[in-house]
Amino acid sequence: MASSGSIVPLIGRILMSVVFILGGIGKITGFSFEESMVAGKHVPLPAVALAIALIIELLGGIAILIGLWTRAVAWIVFLYLIPTTLLFHNFWAMTGADRMDNMIHFEKNLAIMGGLLILATLGAGAYSVDASRTTTTA
Repeated sequence: MASSGSIVPLIGRILMSVVFILGGIGKITGFSFEESMVAGKHVPLPAVALAIALIIELLGGIAILIGLWTRAVAWIVFLYLIPTTLLFHNFWAMTGADRMDNMIHFEKNLAIMGGLLILATLGAGAYSVDASRTTTTA
């Protein structure tokens, strides 16, 4: 692979991880508000569901950022985004500005999910914890 030492996957991981790390931090700092949003969607045990989401977003984002267990973490975050996207960005059930706003978030999540599938398939790249743990000898 000609680009195996490229810095591009690192840049991509940095950009992708920001949304999850900031989302996890936001769930910590605004837990009560976020819990009411989850409860409003009739999710059972909203505090537990929110705690799980917080862990996936924050730890998953950090793992993607540093390239640790990248393939597995990318699958976990990808699978997490399926119900999250369908439940919280169901634009088809909305009207007006809410519909447009949530359609944009829905589409953004689809794009992120595509990036996660690429990470799950190709891995973190050369500049990652994963790469440093797999040393090859000539």
